[in-house]
Amino acid sequence: MVKKTITLNNGVEMPMIGFGTYQITDPEVCAETVCNAINVGYHLIDAAPAYGNELYVGEGIKRSGIKREDLFVTSKVWFTQFEPEQVRKSVMTSLERLGLDYLDLVLLHWPFGNVYGAWRTLEELYAEGKIRAIGVSNFAASQLVDLITYNKVVPAVNQIETNLLCQQFDLRKWMDKYGVAHQAYAPFGQGIANEMFSDPRVIEVAEKYGKSTRQVALRYMLQRGIGVVPKSNHVERMKANLDIFDFELSDEDMEKLHSMDRGQNLIFHSQAPETVEIATTWPYYD
Repeated sequence: MVKKTITLNNGVEMPMIGFGTYQITDPEVCAETVCNAINVGYHLIDAAPAYGNELYVGEGIKRSGIKREDLFVTSKVWFTQFEPEQVRKSVMTSLERLGLDYLDLVLLHWPFGNVYGAWRTLEELYAEGKIRAIGVSNFAASQLVDLITYNKVVPAVNQIETNLLCQQFDLRKWMDKYGVAHQAYAPFGQGIANEMFSDPRVIEVAEKYGKSTRQVALRYMLQRGIGVVPKSNHVERMKANLDIFDFELSDEDMEKLHSMDRGQNLIFHSQAPETVEIATTWPYYD
């Protein structure tokens, strides 16, 4: 059966299933949702300054009463803040907002701007013990290999769009070669969810195992060794997303879901020049 944690390339154990906090912007809703997620069994909380809610995420962590050592907290550094002094400030501010004295994982949020300067500052913070592991998000294979070749610490994680319609097989080969863990954001496809979960292939597999299409999608990714960070504001759906360790997809069903891949990003085309132009205008919550 699939393990509930993955060992990163520096020996740190990371939960395979985490709770995403993107687009939960109301202060009270965010705090209560994070608290509920922890209380139903999520031990990885995925946050970021760019989401504009780290203070409320921190309040949710506090309300949960969970021991710090039982929680794995991820934050990120937004690419417009990639100058070394900005990176250090971003990490320290995230710690303050989240009410923590260290972060389990910090990712470079998008592969733009002064990536080398930002990465080398994360390496320093990692050496100082402020961060237990460092990684990246939305990096293509060429960007990942470049970063690894000319720096000291190999990224522990590359967090990328991954779902049944965007499975990232080519990028995954390079991540495996260099020991970079695969973590999926948008595992339910966000805007393409209805299209994805109305596909007869995933419906057929779900009916076979008596599970929902979303549970099957998460199980498929876990069996491929992919960590996932689904999000829901509803406690029953949170519980359902965790209820995926009592069945195993057959090789035939894995292949059926494999065939749903379209071989391209469908939510954020992180390598498209249009994306870079638009992303530079996105708000940053200082």
